[in-house]
Amino acid sequence: MSPVSDQVLAYQLAPGGAIPNHPCWPLLVYPGAVALSGDDPAAAFEDLFTRNRWPAAWRNGIFPFHHYHSNGHEALGIYSGEVTVQFGGDAGVTIVARPGDVIVLPAGTGHKKLSSRGVLGIVGAYPEGSDPDTCLAPFKKKVAQVPLPACDPVYGAGGPLFEYWKG
Repeated sequence: MSPVSDQVLAYQLAPGGAIPNHPCWPLLVYPGAVALSGDDPAAAFEDLFTRNRWPAAWRNGIFPFHHYHSNGHEALGIYSGEVTVQFGGDAGVTIVARPGDVIVLPAGTGHKKLSSRGVLGIVGAYPEGSDPDTCLAPFKKKVAQVPLPACDPVYGAGGPLFEYWKG
């Protein structure tokens, strides 16, 4: 399955309380990036992410409390339901994500599920070689040291992630 949209929304998030957010790289939203069909729509995200060197790690939802990953980036592919997520801590941005959307979080980006509708299904993925932690307290130095991934999880090696995330 190939991406169906080249639109990317970027949100630079300032540190907020215990949430460091990334000091340089923005949160990226790829609305309607994947056309879903069939009995197992999650597989479209798993195949896409894995092909672009972000192996799919889980199918589930988003924790209903603020947390972040200090040592890894994360891609979220929404395959069912609708979810409202607050990114960046209490003063961050609130985004409603729907099936087909991809959200890419640089290390340190806080996220918390505020609500969902329908049966929520999300595929989570991390760049090859990542073993992300789940943090509730700040690790700002660690966040800034996480390297660029080899590929954009949606568009691969030449994807728009590299226009927003510069080394």
